[in-house]
Amino acid sequence: MKTGKVVALVVGCLCALLGFGLSAAAAVLGLAYLGQNDDGYLTSPTQRYESIGSALVSERIDLFQDADLPNGFSTEDLGSIVLRVTADDPNGRIFVGIGPRADVERFLDGVARTEVTKVEFGPFEPTYRQIPGGRKPAPPDSADFWSVASLGTGTQQVEWDLQRGSWTAVVMNADGTPGVDVDIEAGARLEFLGALALGLLLGGVFFLIVGIPLVVIGAIGLGRHGPPQPHWPIVPPSSVDASATPVPSTASAPYPAHLRGDLDEPISRWLWLVKWLLAIPHYFMLIFLGIAMVVTTIIAGFAIFFTGRYPRGLFDFNVGVLRWLWRVQFYAYSALGTDRYPPFTLQRTDYPADFDVEYPERLSRGLVLVKWWLLAIPHFMILSVLAGGWFGWPFGIDSNEEGVSSEPWIFGSLLGVLVLVAAVLLLFTGRYQRPLFDFVMGINRWVYRVVAYVALMRDEYPPFRFDQGPREPHEHLGARQIWTA
Repeated sequence: MKTGKVVALVVGCLCALLGFGLSAAAAVLGLAYLGQNDDGYLTSPTQRYESIGSALVSERIDLFQDADLPNGFSTEDLGSIVLRVTADDPNGRIFVGIGPRADVERFLDGVARTEVTKVEFGPFEPTYRQIPGGRKPAPPDSADFWSVASLGTGTQQVEWDLQRGSWTAVVMNADGTPGVDVDIEAGARLEFLGALALGLLLGGVFFLIVGIPLVVIGAIGLGRHGPPQPHWPIVPPSSVDASATPVPSTASAPYPAHLRGDLDEPISRWLWLVKWLLAIPHYFMLIFLGIAMVVTTIIAGFAIFFTGRYPRGLFDFNVGVLRWLWRVQFYAYSALGTDRYPPFTLQRTDYPADFDVEYPERLSRGLVLVKWWLLAIPHFMILSVLAGGWFGWPFGIDSNEEGVSSEPWIFGSLLGVLVLVAAVLLLFTGRYQRPLFDFVMGINRWVYRVVAYVALMRDEYPPFRFDQGPREPHEHLGARQIWTA
């Protein structure tokens, strides 16, 4: 691989990744800014809070000094917050206020109170810190340091403009008696969200403008210098393994994505224990190649939509990335089919694992909009069990109110289980069970056909079948026909 193209690809991937990240952050902040529609506030759900002491207080609220803010901003430009507090007793008089932290601590010195240190939503679960004390406080409305305050029956509301300094929100009974049970809804109006979202969007667009062309240049350069599209040869009769899974005499039409993996025996009994470590350099490279493939697939999608053609340089690059990925997976934990270390290249080699996709001269412009998600959903559902992850939940008693543990007790896939079984048998017997290997290859072959379809490389819908064995069914059939003749 040429150094200049590799550098362009890596730098482009980093810029594109940063651009996508900034753009996603801008979208989130933009939605939050537009979501400030409850009287101009973005509000939390109303939830129950309680204190056995005489006050319910928030943690310290530390706001920036003006010198810590960007040029042109002050704390007054940040926005405001609102607190709506409803007492558990409809006739009870409740006080809510926000004041300087130091003044609040002096006012409540020696008073038993509860500090809310953390709040989690989904499910709602506040974390409290109990502060002991024996002194009865004065009525809270007698203090004159409150920045904003409200007292009375029913729902009490305070709106407070953010100000620099250290602050604390306080909820108490009007007479200072212990036992505070209230429902609280908090909201915030952050004026700077719009400007911040716009700034992040501009930054994201800039990095995408720089990164995407570099990725395309690097990908086309690396894909262009590969060998021509191979014609998959008929396997010589001498190389056909008689113990492989038999192929019916009437094979289905071959799919134009071809996965090969020849079991490279003998296999080491123990090397699979450390292959995860040995493959780390490949994982590092595949991170950048995977990012690049996402970018090039998006670019190819636009090209197909407008021209009906997949740019050949991008096609060869993406096939090369999948080929590299399959070699690493065949070596490691998708097959464990060889002990030969995978080569660092996008091109075809004599490695016992290979992948290729026949280049399509024309592609449907309409299918590019739906095949990568909508049409592939049936395959996604099946492959989520065969090769993806799945969860289970136990029905044991837990400490939460529902009495059911929310922690998953299992994660895995059928492919992972089969490869683990093969590894354990290999450790104790020194042999890779051929029927097990053939079935593992069938799952991987199904996965890569769907990947090729989702990556917009072909319009033919992937078949719902395993096609077990190291080679494609038509290769085995061709070899047998020659041998019979």
